[in-house]
Amino acid sequence: MDIRSLRYFIETVKHQSFTQAAQSLNVTQSTISKMVRQLEDELGEPLLIRDHRHLQLTDCGKVVLERGQEVLQSMQGLLREVHEVQALQRGRLDLGIPPMINVLFTEVLKTFKNRHPRIELILHEETGMGIERMVAAGTVEMGLSILPLGPELNVSATPVAKHAVWAIGHKDTLPAGQKTIKLRELEKHPLIFLGEDYALTRMLRRAFAHAGLQINIAAQSNQWDWVASMAQAGMGVALLPQPFLSRLEPGDWLAKEVVEPGLNWEVALLWNGRYLSQAARAWLQVCSDVLGGNWPELEGD
Repeated sequence: MDIRSLRYFIETVKHQSFTQAAQSLNVTQSTISKMVRQLEDELGEPLLIRDHRHLQLTDCGKVVLERGQEVLQSMQGLLREVHEVQALQRGRLDLGIPPMINVLFTEVLKTFKNRHPRIELILHEETGMGIERMVAAGTVEMGLSILPLGPELNVSATPVAKHAVWAIGHKDTLPAGQKTIKLRELEKHPLIFLGEDYALTRMLRRAFAHAGLQINIAAQSNQWDWVASMAQAGMGVALLPQPFLSRLEPGDWLAKEVVEPGLNWEVALLWNGRYLSQAARAWLQVCSDVLGGNWPELEGD
């Protein structure tokens, strides 16, 4: 059923005149008559009893008038909500963000909420590899993890931040008098890693394997601050991104940047290559404004 035919019919009943309805809608009288007749033909019933003095509704005409008004109101509501989405006055974004990465995005989150207070931002906390699976499955529209990604998942990514990885250990564990430590030197130390579902752990395992080095893991934890505490206590050496050093309490511990090769904790924004909502595009814009850098055109537009 043509929504326009309903509108023309309702306007005709409202004005009790084809002529006045045509003037109200800025169309010709013949157009009004044709559209109302088409509506009657489609329904197989007359809707109006026409005489020279006034228009009278048939029983079917009364039903079409009542329900047609509801349809037009629903259409108006639909268009209003679409316009609100287009104007970023409503919407929802499901964003996956690992606990380690969220500390870097506090300002982005604050700016997004200040700029788009009516967009519902739902944060899903999970490990980096867990977020990758959620993005691939469509559980969340966008997410954050650490490069390189798992090759088995059909997930696209663009880098948004990069920080060097540092070795942390008790002063009696790490050599004093130098600001860096070579990756091969870490082979002789017991290492303290995050859990196996953390993208940082995946990245470190790949780096050691690529260099042909063995890994001696002394302990693992799902809490980065506990990983650091165990290293500070002398249990081994922890490998953490540089931004987390400033969050540690002073003590009898040292931190040295890993070199030859240098290791980078590279944060990436993930998406699954499908349609991106207006809310997701707004998130991209805020990330670009706050974090800077060159943002490529994303697939799935």
